[in-house]
Amino acid sequence: MRTELCDRFGIEYPIFVFTPSEKVAAAVTRAGGMGVLGCVRFNDPDDLEAVLQWMDANTEGKPYGVDVVMPAKVPTEGSSIDINKLIPQTHRDFVAKTLADLGVPPLPEDEAKSEGVLGWLHSVARSHVEVALRHPIKLIANALGSPPKDVIDQVHEAGVPVAALAGSAKHAQRHAENGVDIVIAQGHEAGGHTGEIASMVLVPEVTDGLAGLDRPVAVLAAGGIGTGRQVAAALALGAQGVWMGSAFLTAAEYDLGVRTEGGASVIQEALLAASSSDTVRRRIYTGKPARLLKSRWTEAWDAEGAPEPLPMPLQNILVSEAHQRMSASEDPSTVAMPVGQIVGRMNEIRPVADIIAELVTGFEAATRRLDSIRES
Repeated sequence: MRTELCDRFGIEYPIFVFTPSEKVAAAVTRAGGMGVLGCVRFNDPDDLEAVLQWMDANTEGKPYGVDVVMPAKVPTEGSSIDINKLIPQTHRDFVAKTLADLGVPPLPEDEAKSEGVLGWLHSVARSHVEVALRHPIKLIANALGSPPKDVIDQVHEAGVPVAALAGSAKHAQRHAENGVDIVIAQGHEAGGHTGEIASMVLVPEVTDGLAGLDRPVAVLAAGGIGTGRQVAAALALGAQGVWMGSAFLTAAEYDLGVRTEGGASVIQEALLAASSSDTVRRRIYTGKPARLLKSRWTEAWDAEGAPEPLPMPLQNILVSEAHQRMSASEDPSTVAMPVGQIVGRMNEIRPVADIIAELVTGFEAATRRLDSIRES
């Protein structure tokens, strides 16, 4: 399972894993892939600095990357207090009533309430880039497409490649024209922000569309990838590697809140019990379409009389404390969690190293099977 990207980044496998967990990211890197740490949760750049120092100390000198979020739409600036003023009271009342109806308890008095994620703001995202470039990172990705041109130039001047997610061949072409080095073709099956086109259709459209450029732009396949067979399929479709996320939410290293007697968090218990049909694509998490685990919380937003979700970043600020409360509760039926359709195959808690090893052996088995078909 070796492609040009392995040589470019000095990794053993072309497996790139996006995760908000520094423990998972570091474990992926140590296991031969590239862990990519999601930065959007860091409202304070000093907190990101501390975590990246931890990454430096726990990745054995192997490469890792970071993922930032730079939306193009207003409102893009202001503090959480300023932006809070834009949130209608009717939405606040709906969230409060829904939490009460679901029986979600309040946070303990000594626990600070979440003010919402400000990493969606350009100023905060740019501070993430500044902090990241002080560390030996090997990749900066933007979860919402191509970063602004000046940011791409800044990152390139530091000798770091830039990746951007795309949900269509048109988006991928635009990213390449802006100077992006790697396009992540993310299909409809993926968790988090997704477009409308499925991976089986999207990946070859993107790879074919970028093939005629005057400079090489690599493609990573994302969406619905959780087994070695699916990695093999992604490479067969023209990708040079895979970008994964959901399949590592049930990693043993992932700390997702309150632990149950079985060692899993409440959120992981919900993920373990879900089938591939137990997800929905809604705007209720961030304000942009994102695939989430179906739960009593998502059903409440689908019910008659529920308000329309607010635009980014207002929606996330509106529901941030609710997410915090649901994660701290002991009821898996109320969780709010982005996850892809691959959730149906996420059936046990395993160390990251075991997940990577199974991807590799599954890939080898799949390619041997194809060899036997070709030679028969």
